[in-house]
Amino acid sequence: MGRKARFDETNKQKIGPGRKARKQKEPVFPFLIDESKISKLTSHRQRQRAVKRMLKAKQKSGGLPQNNLSNVKPELGVNHFKGTKTGNKLFSSKDNKTKVAENKENKQQPSGVHKKFSGIGVKRRFEVENGDDEEQEESSDEEMEQDQEKDSEVESVEEQKDEEDESEEDTSECKVEMVGTLDDLNDEDTSDSDENADENEEGDSEDEDKSEEADTDDEELPAERTAKKLKKKQESIEKDAQEEMVLNIANNDVFEFPKEGEEYTTIGIPETEQRIKDILLVLTDFKKFREEGRNRKEYIELLINDLCTYFSYNRFLIERFVELFPLAELMDFLEANETQRPLTIRTNSLKTRRRDLAQALIARGINLDPVGKWTSVGLVIYSSTVPIGATPEYLAGHYIIQGASSLLPVMALAPQENEKILDLCAAPGGKASHIAAIMKNTGVLFANDVNKDRAKAIVGNFHRLGIINSIVCSYDGRKITKVMKGFDRVLLDAPCSGTGVISKDPSVKMNKDKVDIQRCFTLQKQLILEAIDAVNPKSTTGGYIVYSTCSVLPEENENIIEYAMKKRHVKLVETGLDFGTPGFTSFRSYRYKPSMNLTRRFYPHTHNMDGFFVAKLKKLSNQI
Repeated sequence: MGRKARFDETNKQKIGPGRKARKQKEPVFPFLIDESKISKLTSHRQRQRAVKRMLKAKQKSGGLPQNNLSNVKPELGVNHFKGTKTGNKLFSSKDNKTKVAENKENKQQPSGVHKKFSGIGVKRRFEVENGDDEEQEESSDEEMEQDQEKDSEVESVEEQKDEEDESEEDTSECKVEMVGTLDDLNDEDTSDSDENADENEEGDSEDEDKSEEADTDDEELPAERTAKKLKKKQESIEKDAQEEMVLNIANNDVFEFPKEGEEYTTIGIPETEQRIKDILLVLTDFKKFREEGRNRKEYIELLINDLCTYFSYNRFLIERFVELFPLAELMDFLEANETQRPLTIRTNSLKTRRRDLAQALIARGINLDPVGKWTSVGLVIYSSTVPIGATPEYLAGHYIIQGASSLLPVMALAPQENEKILDLCAAPGGKASHIAAIMKNTGVLFANDVNKDRAKAIVGNFHRLGIINSIVCSYDGRKITKVMKGFDRVLLDAPCSGTGVISKDPSVKMNKDKVDIQRCFTLQKQLILEAIDAVNPKSTTGGYIVYSTCSVLPEENENIIEYAMKKRHVKLVETGLDFGTPGFTSFRSYRYKPSMNLTRRFYPHTHNMDGFFVAKLKKLSNQI
């Protein structure tokens, strides 16, 4: 009889009579009192059994064509298996009587025929029956005996099912089920349960809202609708995040300041890290989170002590960094110093182009990218299968390993061809070779360094890179004007404390103290005055001095520029660098000239390069 689909688990469908349909009681079709007001249809099983019996009767009488169902259905009063309406009666009252008589006459048919064709479509069933009449007659006797034995066992069950069918037929409301294929059972029932009706009533308001939104959406472009949806989603995410943050802050325990005498007690690294975070949280809103009777200075002292322990700095440097950076940036700066900066190389424009060099290195298994839009010669190396300092291109002088921040002073100097230029502290020759490459081996470049051993590195790099316009010398930079002067441009990359390159030299964390900083800025003051004196103010193309350090402390940067502007007739000019942080115009008790914002600062945690300071001065006259 085919399968019966089951869609609603709560609303249990009635079970059909099974494959022993011919042994069940004959279906009774209720006669309608008023045919214009039809309240229900016969059940799905009743219509299916009736159609099958009538088809068999027609076939036996010889009035049924073998393969022409379109002629059979109108004769049986069935127009469509699917979509039959209540207004079209499947069988009239007369048909019911004739069907009962015909079924009694055909009751002697073998049960095996019905069993054999269970699950076969109606059209296919006619073809098989006509071809297998002889087989059915031979097997009918055996199947009838087997069926009679089984009928006695299931008779009580079938009678109970028939009673259930009759009780369901007597109800005023019944589900309309159509005769057809299993795919037709996917159609929804014409009547809903009470629960579904309640749900529909509750969803009416939502449907109305959606319909209104749909009307407005029709007037908008798809991109506008997508943008609105995205905006709503972002607003909900931000709202949830804000609520979660407020909840977390409310649930967090207030930081308790250590008892007296326990401030400097050694604790574990995880505990120290957590206490640093707690102190920073307290200092962000001190009035709200502070402990009664505690002032800000006590929290700062405890923070400095914990930072010294956690990052292994001496107290002097941590105190200087706490003064230099806001608390929000302090942790970022210290953590950036714990990781190495990306390895960068500079293309030697005297021998090759950056594009050709990049292709050659990529072919050797090196993963690289341009450093940025601000330079046309820098490449950053991500990974390499070969040593960067031993490739054939390196040995041929096509590039030099040089930090990205070391390119900045030369770019600010902007050397021109056929100029006379001095690099006062040139070793190991990275910036000096860059100057020579920009000058295209024209003019004269003096590469000076006080250390003769370090000056040998300048000679080696110049030979490898093919620089022929340079003079390497080793004089004391504080007395260079006694040897030579009248330069168009001077580059002073002054010796410094190295607080901007801690990731390269971690020994700076513990080795540098107040005396070292004082020694550095004393030397820097002497060198910058000598560099200014070595420049020719009447130069038609130049008269510029570029001062740079790899330090972030104002004592070695802004203080030195302020000193030079007081001692010599110079002024600050634009560096030509379109990125970087402007220099300080005020720092704690220091007040600098407003033009100090023309200088540029670079930090590891913001620019992903070594900490650097660059300033460009224009010499106006030889007046002291």
